[in-house]
Amino acid sequence: MSWWTTVLGGAFGFILGGPLGAMLGAALAGNLSKGKSNFGGFAKDYHIGDQQRVQAAFFSSLFSVMGYIAKVDGKISKSEILLAQQVMQHMQLADDMQKVAKELFNQGKQKGFNLDEVLEQFRLESHRRTHLVRMFLEIQIQAAYADGVLDDKEHNALKYIAQKLHFPIHELESLIQKFAVTSGHVGKLTIDEAYVVLGVDKSLTDKEIKRAYRRMLAQHHPDKLVAKGLPEEMMLVAKEKTQEIISAYELIKKQRSMR
Repeated sequence: MSWWTTVLGGAFGFILGGPLGAMLGAALAGNLSKGKSNFGGFAKDYHIGDQQRVQAAFFSSLFSVMGYIAKVDGKISKSEILLAQQVMQHMQLADDMQKVAKELFNQGKQKGFNLDEVLEQFRLESHRRTHLVRMFLEIQIQAAYADGVLDDKEHNALKYIAQKLHFPIHELESLIQKFAVTSGHVGKLTIDEAYVVLGVDKSLTDKEIKRAYRRMLAQHHPDKLVAKGLPEEMMLVAKEKTQEIISAYELIKKQRSMR
């Protein structure tokens, strides 16, 4: 059973607690359709599974921090709001779930949003699972690029977020470079872009490139990510990233005549 099914089943009295619990509770209380949930706070007599708890934390953090990123440059563009809506639609969220995601996004835009506490709770709730943190950051990078430009304030915000999540800055820069290369891409990847997608240098041997490819596949494998706590609603996003990695590797294999 997914964490959202638990919500709709009226069994959401679990302790997520902290800033994420408070934000998610407020969003749920104000946006769920009448009769679909018996939400009444964070009672201490019910506990959901660890995976559901991580999924709830990921969802709450993702959209609230996305709202923070949209506001960090001092203004919120229509493209940034549209990007948030597109992510929700891409995840094929039900209407109730979209309402909650939008409320979390709006909370992240507020002046009193406590980014540090949200990030620290997400880091702890996710048990420092690097694959989940990487996916989280990839989506925040996408949000930062919503207006077509990554300005200094947004870049610094991304670095700050990565540091708080104990994610290596050099890996963040690699993710940013990859997104800059592939965003808005029309048609097939070029060979240079394929190397960027895999995060490898042309000087590497075939064996080293194959090793890097397998590592990236493992990092983005949808089933593995869901097992680690990625909300099931994000399976499609993970699958698309996996397909991008596969396409890049196939192009490099063909260019190098690799077996």
